[in-house]
Amino acid sequence: FNSVIMKLILAVLVLVLVVETQAQWYQFPGQAIGGAKDMWHAYQDMREANWKNSDKYFHARGNYDAANRGPGGRWAAEVISDAREALQGLGNSGRGKVDSEADQEANRWGRNGGDPNRYRPNGLPNKY
Repeated sequence: FNSVIMKLILAVLVLVLVVETQAQWYQFPGQAIGGAKDMWHAYQDMREANWKNSDKYFHARGNYDAANRGPGGRWAAEVISDAREALQGLGNSGRGKVDSEADQEANRWGRNGGDPNRYRPNGLPNKY
């Protein structure tokens, strides 16, 4: 008797998870595309601002904006952030492992819903 109840409970849980997943699968690609655009806009703003010590702020902001779109945006932010740091690690930029780890901390902070302003440098124009 107990094994029948356990199987029934398990079947109901699996059904709920499958239905919930299937109900939102179509949103993922749009969220991912929007998240990639958010990351691109943060990068463009960073280049345009050309502000000393603003790198971590723009990392956090891009990840924050992308993740707020939903699971697809969060996924895009993580993939783009990881790829960017991996590619920068290949070059001879002199940034080093410590700076890359600090970038990833800012990426995770924003992606997990942390306020990007934690990394905002003094004097950065309000436009950003």
